[in-house]
Amino acid sequence: TSGTPAPDFSLQDDAGKTVTLSKLRGKNVVLVFYPGDDTPGCTKQLCEFRDGWKDVKARGVQVFGVNPQNAKAHQNFREKFKFPFPLLVDSGQKVATLYHANGIIVKRTVYLIGPDGKVRFAKRGKPEPAEVLAQAN
Repeated sequence: TSGTPAPDFSLQDDAGKTVTLSKLRGKNVVLVFYPGDDTPGCTKQLCEFRDGWKDVKARGVQVFGVNPQNAKAHQNFREKFKFPFPLLVDSGQKVATLYHANGIIVKRTVYLIGPDGKVRFAKRGKPEPAEVLAQAN
């Protein structure tokens, strides 16, 4: 819900680096929970953020794709589509559960967390990047 503190987490990215949400305070962070690497809807959604990267960078936003697949699957997916942002490995959908995006498959859900660590935007489905980024200021 907007205005509530975003649940903290630490996850490994596709390169094996640990990403901890609380260490990103002071920045706007977008989390894109998505069901599967290299599936049509997920590819299109993440490509939209890639294609609008200039705007993402201009607003100082950090973007992360989040799903339970392993680092190797994430690496292949990221290289294939040249994503300029990391993909986080959420084994067992632990973080998806904290963000109410868990299920038999991950529910496609996008969050924007403000520099204060509070949720500014949360929406199921595939909101346009511009709609998400409008919450970053």
